[in-house]
Amino acid sequence: MSDRTLVVFLKEPRPGAVKTRLAASIGPQAAAELYRALAEAVLEATTPVAGEYERLVFFDPPEARSALREWLPGVSLRAQAGGELSARLADAFARAFGRGATRVAIVGSDAPALTRETVLQALDGLTLADVVLGPAEDGGYYLIALRAPHPELVGGIDWSTPAVLQQTLERAAAAGLLVRQLERLRDVDTLEDLRGEWPRLEGRLSGRPELLRALGRALGLPG
Repeated sequence: MSDRTLVVFLKEPRPGAVKTRLAASIGPQAAAELYRALAEAVLEATTPVAGEYERLVFFDPPEARSALREWLPGVSLRAQAGGELSARLADAFARAFGRGATRVAIVGSDAPALTRETVLQALDGLTLADVVLGPAEDGGYYLIALRAPHPELVGGIDWSTPAVLQQTLERAAAAGLLVRQLERLRDVDTLEDLRGEWPRLEGRLSGRPELLRALGRALGLPG
């Protein structure tokens, strides 16, 4: 077991349970298929090499374990704690540090530009910083990395709003923690996000022709 850990938060890709904002434009089935494709891309891109870090997948809902095992054979799975995102993040950090990790990064599953190199930058950045954040274009963050548990950083945050990153920075400053920020990336949560990431996503979706057509129609693309 490595003392450096990456936690990936995943949901079971069920229609109506994921990418709900996008589902209003592309339908719940296409939204679920897109979520599945994004998650697979993130897992592929963050696979560690030669013991660089241990990777754990924390999934939701807990009863989806069998479905997740079938979808992601060989992946180390842990059920997320119950409650809101603040509680689930704090619990995931506590469990990862409790396993002996000294540096822990948590990412979501919907930033197509996220790579293994990004994860390494975050974990290496903890040499000098207490907190590393990967800011997202929408005002949130796609990555948070710590070298010790700090539940105060994730408690009371107005999740899914443009205030997330700023509130987190304010909590870090109040706690006297040094923060490093990585490159700004885009999460795919809206049709505009999808349009912005389309050059990156189109090739990845070539094996899903029906989804590709549905997304193309929603974006008003020819063909």
